[in-house]
Amino acid sequence: MKTTESAHKVLVVDDEPNIVMSLEFLLRKAGYAVSIARNGTEALEAIERGPFDVVLLDIMMPDVDGYHVCRHLRQLPAHHETKVIFLSAKSREADIQKGYEAGADLYLTKPFSTRQLLEKVRELAPITT
Repeated sequence: MKTTESAHKVLVVDDEPNIVMSLEFLLRKAGYAVSIARNGTEALEAIERGPFDVVLLDIMMPDVDGYHVCRHLRQLPAHHETKVIFLSAKSREADIQKGYEAGADLYLTKPFSTRQLLEKVRELAPITT
């Protein structure tokens, strides 16, 4: 897992390397400190190590799904203020509702606009200069 120091920390959780690389580049360029978890197990470990301002979370992963990761995060006092954005190909209304019930602050379906995603991250964790 890679991390740099900055005012706002974002955890990107996705098992698709291309998505991880593009989000990491986009967020670092925008001034965020980015940590990477490539599956649900790595995400749970990262969450235990320290709080994040925003977690970008895929749902469908090979080990632990994003719903479980989100519910776990919501149970931890250190993450009470953490914002969770689900990024998922699951676009049925029932899937979206399940995401919000798990504790998501926002649910975006794949494919998503990186510009729109960055705007949402900035709304949830604004960087002041």
